[in-house]
Formats: sequence, structure tokens, C-alpha cells
Amino acid sequence: GPLPNKASDTSSEEARRGKDIQGIPWDRLELTREGYRETRLLQYKNYENVPNSAEAAMKACKSTEKDGTYYEFRRNTRSVKSTILHFQLRNLVWATSKHDAYLISHYSVLHWSALSGVDTEIMNVEGHIAPSEKHPGSLLEGFSQTQVSTLAVKDNLLVAGGFQGELICKNLDQEGISFCCRTTYDDNAITNAVEIFNTSSGAVHFIASINDSGVREYDMERYQLCKHFRFDWPVNHTSLSPDGKLVLVVGDDPDALLIDANSGKAIHSMKGHLDFSFASAWSPDGRTFATGNQDRTCRVWDARNLSQSLHVLRGNLGAIRSIRYTSDGQFLSMAEPADFVHIFDVKSDYNKRQELDFFGEISGMSFSPDTDTLFVGVWDRTYGSLLQYGRLYNYSYLDSLF
Repeated sequence: GPLPNKASDTSSEEARRGKDIQGIPWDRLELTREGYRETRLLQYKNYENVPNSAEAAMKACKSTEKDGTYYEFRRNTRSVKSTILHFQLRNLVWATSKHDAYLISHYSVLHWSALSGVDTEIMNVEGHIAPSEKHPGSLLEGFSQTQVSTLAVKDNLLVAGGFQGELICKNLDQEGISFCCRTTYDDNAITNAVEIFNTSSGAVHFIASINDSGVREYDMERYQLCKHFRFDWPVNHTSLSPDGKLVLVVGDDPDALLIDANSGKAIHSMKGHLDFSFASAWSPDGRTFATGNQDRTCRVWDARNLSQSLHVLRGNLGAIRSIRYTSDGQFLSMAEPADFVHIFDVKSDYNKRQELDFFGEISGMSFSPDTDTLFVGVWDRTYGSLLQYGRLYNYSYLDSLF
């Protein structure tokens, strides 16, 4: 990629000395950060499918304490612009290690190495792309001008989903594209989310949530569709439980669903949200899971008692568009459409949180598998970038002193 313009990036030392983490020159703009923050909070319009859902949902929220710093600012990289194409779908940044992140920048799928400070184009979908391998069901003629709506990367598999129901699979340690398919020819076939996982036998599968009200599971050993479940509403996000037995399904309906991962049979419908949901996540403990909604809340549920949610966590200005747990289950992070990522301390029963605050639309966020790093993609014409936060381990010693 182009040589990063070092002057415009911000390091942790510069941030400690008072430089804005995004390099925004407040003095030149004749604004204060605090003043602009107040204006943004007043002016931001949260998108709702159900009118006034946020106003009503706020009444149920618990008040949480903004206390510690769990993740501290490490670096802001302006040379890596993380773009978005859809105002509701924000799953476009994935970390595969504490130094490696994958993201979408216009028509490019990029790999960013925080170690070398170099970005590499993995795939360009602006022109024509076609699979270099032959598999039954693979669309050998490929696609042109794919608009990527969602991305997932795990181990060596990268899956990009498109606005026309496209799925493009690439093995990161091989040249070329392994598999292309179009899930459906429905008009409204946007690929809303993809989750890659390993089955109990170790096979690599992924689940795609599609706007045609379908959830499809693909087996990547044989590149075959192996399950297809249909619902009464467009599915915006799904999460598989750690034991692989349950799937959490959310979409254009206020109620979230738990289904049997094998049969697709509904097990329970969770009531509480007031608008449509676009985010979901399981805690690694296999007992709790979270749903993120346009009513500006994230609800945390306990699979052993689904009559009501355990916690209702609120955003500052908009829908909860993305939720992630750390792999050790200690933190839950939730991203709003813009400006804010909240990190909750699960051990404090979600009472304590850290607020990450910047300016710009959030294209995605991802913890590294070792929980050491949190990457956040920020889309803004001038200040768009990739923000990197590092986990602080010192507070755990403090806890043990008391």
C-alpha cells in the first residue's frame, strides 16, 4: 500500500501529551472537543424502524458507572480508511491476532499489520473476480463490482458477503478465490452477517444471515450448503453458542429467537426490545448472550431463565450495531453507529464500563483472539482511520488486593 503519512497518525505517547487521538486540530477549527461533542449528542438522529422506540426503551436501562480503563489507546492509523456502504450493517473489521486486522476500504479487502505498519490488499472486488477452484455450486463466472456488506475472518478463512446475496470465500494462505456463490436471487438478498466457526469434529463451517429471511450454513471442507432455515422476517445477525447447540437469531422483529442449531426449531422467543435488532453475541461461558437493538439498548440474557433480560445497557446516541465478548468472557463491548464504543466489565455484573469516545461512523470492531487488542474502524471523509486499543492488565492485581 501507499507509505503511511506518519504525520497524520497518532501514537499513544502523542495522545498522552495531549494530541487528539484522531489528529483533529480543534484549535484550527475554532471548536472545542467538548463543545462539538455536546452538539453531536443533540443533533445525531438515531434511525428507528419503530417510532420512539429508544425513548420508551431508556426507561428500563440500568445506570452504570463509567470507571476504569480496561483498554487504552495505542495507535490511530489514518492511512487505513475503513469504509461503510450500509447505514445499519457494521461488521467490517476483524482481528485475527493482536497485530493483524482485516477491513473493507471501498472495493478493497485489506490486511493491516500493526507490527510492520503496512497494509496489503487481499482482494479487490471492484472489477471481476471468479473462483480459481472448481466446487459444485460454485459460481464459476464469479462476480463484478461486488459491494461488500459484511465480512468475517477466522484462522485462514475470509468470507465476504455482498448486497446481492454474494458470498466470496478466500483461503488466506492460498492464491486466488476458493468459492463464490449467490445465496438467493431475491430482490432483497443483502448478506447481513457471517459467522465462521469450527464444528465439534473440527470442520470449518460458516453461518450467513440473509435479508431474504434465511439463515444458511455452509461446510467449507466440501464447499456445500448444509442447512437452510427460514424465518418470518429478514435476519440481520446470528450467533452460535459455544457448544454449537443453539443459534441466537435477530432481525426485523423486536423479539430475538433461540433455535436448535441442528433442526432449526424455535426453542424460545425473547421479549423486551422495542425495535429491530442488528447485533448478537454469546459469552464464552455458554450461559449468557447479548442482543443489540435500534431502541438504543443492548440486552444481556441468561439461557437458564429467558422470561426477561438480566441487564439493559444503553447507548449515548444511537442503535447498538455491533457486540463482541472477549474470548475470556471478561468484557463485553458494544458499538453505536458513530462516536462511541462501550466496554463493560462482566465481573462487575455489567455495572462498570469504559467509554471510548471519538468522532465518525463505526464500520466495525473486533477483539483479537488473545483479548490483548481492540480494533475499531472509523469512517469519516477527513478523519477516517483504524483505531487500536490495548488491554491493560494492571487492574486485575488491584482487585486482588481488596
